Amino acid sequence: MTRILKGMRVVEGSAFVAVPLAGMQLAQMGAEVIRFDRIEGGLDAGRWPLAPSGRSLFWAGLNKGKKSIAVNMRSPEGQELITRIVTAPGEDAGLFLTNLRVRGWMDYETLSQYRRDLIMVTLMGDRHGRPQVDYTVNPALGIPDMTGPEDHDAPVASALPAWDLIAGNMVVSSLLAAERYRLRHGEGQEVEIALKDVAAATIGHLGMIGDAVLNDEERGKAGNSLYGAYGQDFICACGQRVMVIGLTARQWSGLVKITGTGRQMEMLAKRSGRDLRDEGVRWALRHEITDILAPWFAARRVGDFADSFDKAGVTWSIFRSVKEAVRHDPDLGEANPMFSMLDQPGLGRFPVPGCAAEFSARARTKPAPAPDLGEHTEEILGDVARLSDTEISQLFDKGVVESPRYTARSAA
Repeated sequence: MTRILKGMRVVEGSAFVAVPLAGMQLAQMGAEVIRFDRIEGGLDAGRWPLAPSGRSLFWAGLNKGKKSIAVNMRSPEGQELITRIVTAPGEDAGLFLTNLRVRGWMDYETLSQYRRDLIMVTLMGDRHGRPQVDYTVNPALGIPDMTGPEDHDAPVASALPAWDLIAGNMVVSSLLAAERYRLRHGEGQEVEIALKDVAAATIGHLGMIGDAVLNDEERGKAGNSLYGAYGQDFICACGQRVMVIGLTARQWSGLVKITGTGRQMEMLAKRSGRDLRDEGVRWALRHEITDILAPWFAARRVGDFADSFDKAGVTWSIFRSVKEAVRHDPDLGEANPMFSMLDQPGLGRFPVPGCAAEFSARARTKPAPAPDLGEHTEEILGDVARLSDTEISQLFDKGVVESPRYTARSAA
């Protein structure tokens, strides 16, 4: 965490990946992020992966450092409470993130009547208002058809929800841009982002749409090859698999020099009549290049060349499972200042990342764990909604809100 956004208050009503990720990033930069959920828990309260206890590591990971209030959103009193929390006064408040498309009491038109300078960022599925998730957007835009081994006919989905992650960061940047506009002009606004538009824009930025329109040939699967340049995986004598990149001129020349394959590459260039200094040529001749390099790797263990690769600045990596990466890569543990060991009740003790950005104006602080559902209900009702102790007690007694602390106190 860092304190670069200290003083900012953001309210979040969300599920899935993108918006919870956005709120978590703002919290890790020091904003007070208040997440409201149904009393029975949000849509992703139990999403996999799970800890051995059965509690969601997914939820805990995406809600670090936030405050939690549990509300019966079906009741008029609960809806009024959320309205008061979202539109509470304060120069650095009135900031709302959501992907819960609720018309009526929780839309921008209604909420902005209570606070004219409200900033509300809403993430939709597509621009028509239809629901979408990463795993439907991705196949719709053709990415799985270019993913997987070259001889594999079926599309291959990705385990990484790329569009959700990009959209989450766009939610953050859009909120901060709108907040800067409000600081200069005194005006709030609604910002709408569609997950499918984020994906469509991204593939457009990367030239994929132009490629599909202007060129006759469909871009196909390339396995683990680096599209458009040279990058390939190799199996070594020890059985480990490595990825080696020759994208830039420096990367390519370093790889050729360390492997001692310069003469063979010259012969390939002469035989083909093409210049291997061109990254596009390296892509076109990737199979021939791989045939030259593969015996070199097959005859060596990773330990035989790791130091020389690193000293020469070769761009490479070992293929690992996540378990192997956690066990062997110091960047995934306390050797990396971004990580801290946290003992989280109901989950266990493991390394937890803080803010990935390091600001020179504010020192990085340790990450805070995700809250229990409703952990801050009383605090939020008092400090943000400005309710009296009597009013708060009445809400608990009616079942409009819940808190583990209030439940424990009542049981006692």
